[in-house]
This record gives sequence, C-alpha cells and structure tokens, in this order.
Amino acid sequence: MRTLERLVGVPLLERTPRGSVLTSAGLLVTDWARPLLEAADELDVGLAALREDQNSRLRVEASLTVAEYLLPRWLVALRQARPGVAVSLRVANSTDVAARVLAGEADLGFTEGSRSPRGLDSAVVAHDRLTVVVAPGHPWARRRRPVPAAELAATPLVQREQGSGTREVLAAALGKLVDGEPAAPLLELASTTALKAAAVSGAGPAVLSSLAVADDLAAGRLIAVEVADLPLARKLRAVWRHGTQPRGPARELLSLTGQ
Repeated sequence: MRTLERLVGVPLLERTPRGSVLTSAGLLVTDWARPLLEAADELDVGLAALREDQNSRLRVEASLTVAEYLLPRWLVALRQARPGVAVSLRVANSTDVAARVLAGEADLGFTEGSRSPRGLDSAVVAHDRLTVVVAPGHPWARRRRPVPAAELAATPLVQREQGSGTREVLAAALGKLVDGEPAAPLLELASTTALKAAAVSGAGPAVLSSLAVADDLAAGRLIAVEVADLPLARKLRAVWRHGTQPRGPARELLSLTGQ
C-alpha cells in the first residue's frame, strides 16, 4: 500500500494503533480499481481456457506416404500418452501441406519433398527411397541391366499430380542427370493406391515410395526396376511455422516420431 500511495501521491490509508481504514481517496481508488481487477480475472480465465484448448486438440496435415505408412503408429502412441487430445488429420500433397501450415491452419505438417518448404522450420522424422516399379509382364521386368536414367526420363510414367513430393524428388533427380524435359506423364493420379493399381494392371512404370510397394514386391504383384546412377533417397520432414516451436500435443507428436 505504501508503494501505491507513493505512486498516487496521496494517503490511501489512515493508520491508527487500533488498525487502518481507507481514506476518502482510498475509497475512490478502490472503486476505480475494482473493474480493472475484475477484467484482469476475466483475462486470466480466458487465457487459461485458451491454453487448455490448445492442449486438448491437434491439427495435423500430412502427405500421402507419411499419412498412410507412418502416422498411424505415431498417433496411436500419442493417444496412449495423451488420451484427452482430439486429433484432426487432413491428407494432401506436400505443397498443400506446406501452404496450410504456413497459413496457420495446421499445428504440424509432414512433407516428403527434397527440401524444407520456404517459410517453415523442419525436422527430419524418417528416411525413404523411391522405387521404380512395373507389372511382371512389362519388358523392364525382364531386364538384367539397370535402365538408363535417360530412358526413364523419356518414358511416359504413371505419376502423382503436380505438387506431390514424390514427383518433385523424381524430377529433381532426373534434372541433375538428363538434359531437356522428361516425357509427359502417361497418367496423373492423386493417390498411392491408384498409382499401384495402374502399375499392376500394366499401364506403365510408376515411381512410388519403398514403404508403399514393399508388400506388392514381396507378393510379386510388382517388380522393382533398377535405374542406373539415379539417387532416389529422400527425407521425410515434420514442418511448422518459422520462428515458432511446436507446443503441447504437437511437440509430443514430434517427439514420438523418433521412436
């Protein structure tokens, strides 16, 4: 109170051996302060509710490969660690994932391009490799030598749509080895399942994540084709807005990706 009196410049309490009572100025300051204190309480309650809301929900955007083959295990582990968290997951290509995270429409994203998207910070959560696959009856299935990169580039492929991390990684790898533009896609499909089905039917060669085709290769539905001197390894990344750090459930999910 003495500090407040020094700030105000007038006595706020009348002090006697029997106790202290508010002066007329003290009563006036008390009346003025009451709405401010009530507003501060409301602000504190509102901020607590906001923090609780952020700690009880998680918005995730993920590319197809991560969403289909990695995220289910991570989300099960998150559910066990934080059973009260409500998770929403939207699956899109890597370009769309980056755009929505950048716009603040997702708390955490997962992409599969060759580099971290602009405006976002990232951490590598897994490593993957693209595999060229064909149906058992395709001529490439019987080749004993690797297919040259130039031949792959000149061949119409069954591919993902523009904006896909898989397509971007393949284009970047071919661009380092082959002059000129690659052949136009034979088909453009927006899902891994559709690409595999087209390749199995014999439509043409496809390039897919090794995670996606492991079972098909083991069952003989698809045949892996080696391509000479073509590096197709890639990093799968978690991404979030630049200058921030994942918090609450987003931070916990990020920590689970390393397990």
